[in-house]
Amino acid sequence: MSQLRLNPLTGRWVTVAVGREDRPGDLISQQLPVQADPALPCPFCRGNEEASPPALETYDRHGEWVVRVVPNRYPAFDGDAPLKVHNLGPVFTQAAASGIHEVLVFSPDHGAAWADLDDAQAAVTMAAIRDRMEDHARRPQIRYTQAIVNHGREAGASLEHPHGQLLGIPFVPGEIAEEEAGFRRFEGSCLLCTTIEAEEAAGHRIAYEDERVMVVCPYWSGTPYEMLVLPRAHEVHVTDAAPADVAAVGRALRTVLARLRGSLGSVSYNLVFHTAPHRHAGPFHWHVHVLPRITSVAGFEQGTGVMIDIVAPELAAQHLTVVG
Repeated sequence: MSQLRLNPLTGRWVTVAVGREDRPGDLISQQLPVQADPALPCPFCRGNEEASPPALETYDRHGEWVVRVVPNRYPAFDGDAPLKVHNLGPVFTQAAASGIHEVLVFSPDHGAAWADLDDAQAAVTMAAIRDRMEDHARRPQIRYTQAIVNHGREAGASLEHPHGQLLGIPFVPGEIAEEEAGFRRFEGSCLLCTTIEAEEAAGHRIAYEDERVMVVCPYWSGTPYEMLVLPRAHEVHVTDAAPADVAAVGRALRTVLARLRGSLGSVSYNLVFHTAPHRHAGPFHWHVHVLPRITSVAGFEQGTGVMIDIVAPELAAQHLTVVG
């Protein structure tokens, strides 16, 4: 029987519809190739550095770069202007899309993915994310920075080379505002600290854990094999987290993404890093969402905002730990 489960982070209901996974075509088992012009050099490969704008940050090892951060050549947000709203009519409101849009090239290996990073590469990648967020936070017009990784065409990737993006924006987006409200509703303790304790007690939705990080297929999963990466140390901002905890999150991501690939094959996914807005004191607990793109979002989900998960998170966690 299907169940409704409440996501306490957002206050939205999700539907866990066990049995629908048997419908033909519901699961996308393989990632489609990312389309790119093979005649053009990859701008993110070693030796092609001139094909992208000059680097904002470069992290080296043994005299060669291992991570680069460059401006996005086609930014969605650009400029230093503070948010200024213009009302053009009774329902026409606009503002300049000022902000920052950067590309994080997290491996020089064109054929790699986050699942292929060694411990050191995962750590320096997370350090780069933290460092860029610190830089963004110093700019008064930037209210929030969203770090993402789109892996595969179904997840929105336009280039095959492993990379992520950091977008510094002049407003707090609705998803983060909803999560902040979720933390405020959970009075008396931290929502995600309590989630760690509850999932440890339950035991059957944990995809990975060590002394610094827990990865769960959350009880309120809205999509199959969704995962939530939870640092055990409570920090509102990733920029305040201990370097060892930041590095541990990178390694945990590597491990569960490798298990996801081992279980389902090379599927597309999004990584979404959530931290409190700049200069917000909380309540919040920074975390990472892992969102595999193995089902389609149809009319019901788009019309209601109620996601339907056809693989129970308890079963998903079981599959991921068996692979591990």
